[in-house]
Amino acid sequence: MKTKLFLVGAIALFCMSAAAQVGHPYIHDPSTIQECDGKYYTFGTGGGGLISADGWVWESGAVRPGGGAAPDAIKIGDRYLVGYSATGGGLGGGHAGRILTMWNKTLDPNSPDFAYTDPIEVAHSEVDEDCDAIDIGFLMDPDGRLFCTFGTYFGNIRMVELDPKTGARKEGAKDIDVAIDCEASTMMYRDGWYYLLGTHGTCCDGVNSTYNIVVGRSRTPYGPFLDNVGRDMLKGGGKMVVAAEERRFGAGHFGRYIVAPGVEKMSFHWEADLDLSGRSTLAIRPILWKDGWPEAGEIVSDGNYKILSRRRGYALELTVDFVRAQGGMRGFFGQQDETVVVIENQRLEEVIGGWPAGEIPVRCSDYMARPHQKWTIEAVPEAGGYLGGPWYKIVIEGTGRALTAVEGHELTTAPAFTGADEQLWRIDQLIDGTFRIVPKAIPGCHHPERFCLYSVADSTPTLARFNFEDDNAKWDLNKR
Repeated sequence: MKTKLFLVGAIALFCMSAAAQVGHPYIHDPSTIQECDGKYYTFGTGGGGLISADGWVWESGAVRPGGGAAPDAIKIGDRYLVGYSATGGGLGGGHAGRILTMWNKTLDPNSPDFAYTDPIEVAHSEVDEDCDAIDIGFLMDPDGRLFCTFGTYFGNIRMVELDPKTGARKEGAKDIDVAIDCEASTMMYRDGWYYLLGTHGTCCDGVNSTYNIVVGRSRTPYGPFLDNVGRDMLKGGGKMVVAAEERRFGAGHFGRYIVAPGVEKMSFHWEADLDLSGRSTLAIRPILWKDGWPEAGEIVSDGNYKILSRRRGYALELTVDFVRAQGGMRGFFGQQDETVVVIENQRLEEVIGGWPAGEIPVRCSDYMARPHQKWTIEAVPEAGGYLGGPWYKIVIEGTGRALTAVEGHELTTAPAFTGADEQLWRIDQLIDGTFRIVPKAIPGCHHPERFCLYSVADSTPTLARFNFEDDNAKWDLNKR
């Protein structure tokens, strides 16, 4: 009840933009988000961090000993490896630093199994060295090799291989320089490529921070990492991944979270969010992959949409009689000098009286800009959310008629939105830019998250299992 009361009181603030995480998402240098026993965790500079029960509403409470700066975390087997910087980055008045790692069986500070091991040093830097040992980032590749990157603008970004069993530096492993002119680096692997993400620009200056996240890629974890026009990151290259928005500035500290095949999220911080007192806040965005390069996607914003099936391009609509619009055919025998008259689109009040009063099923058909094809999508703040997004209602524009999941994995529209779970929808942007639309609940179904809005045929929408390789499961949301 306390959470609901808070969220209702926060509607005015967080409806400014669906792009803001809810609760108290204040953090700097967030680690890659980890899931543990149904909750999400991220750590930040200073030793603390955030916890979320749903991935949308965040509160402080994550615990990481050692203080220091710029941590990262990764799950290996049934344990979590957490790394952080003891000093460096000028924190101690200079650039001598140490990178440390430690293990824990759980990230839940209330669990009886919660206990960090003693930290192990895996890298360090001296005052006059051309590297600053801070900003660790982990990668486990498909071969089971564990790597970490570190470094700042003070010198080179370096990579070193670690032992995935101990979290220590692999015996005989040497530091390798992989980039310059960035910091807060990390790597990720996809389709035979190793991607090096770095944060470019200025840090720690609030709304004037120019932080932005750039990327290069290589066929090996040792580089060279080249950007989209062939520039080496060791020579200052890097393709833009995410930069400032109109109300948020200073994107830094990239982390990747794979929700499911085709559904990926990136976490980072904004140095300043103008809607949240200009504070440094956690950000989560979809990852899009375009021509082999990652970009930031968008969280769906409130508005009026046409919802189009990727299967054929047909529009989701109410199953009601087609009402002819004014206008008819003109031009074959008309006078060429006739006065031009602007004809309005068909209006809701012209047709709604002919719709049934109770539930109305849905279908797909050619989009004709008719009222029964126009949808309003709006976040429902009091309902909470999921990783990186709020629950939404989907209603016919100008009405409360709500898209609703029903027993048997089918769909209808109820005459009014009640806030019931079967009327709440998760909307994830997929890596190809399309969307999957998932009900929070399906009556009689124990695992509704496995099902999504699906075109079982050209004109027949239903609920079926999501498969990224299947265009039946994908939708385009075109704002009107």
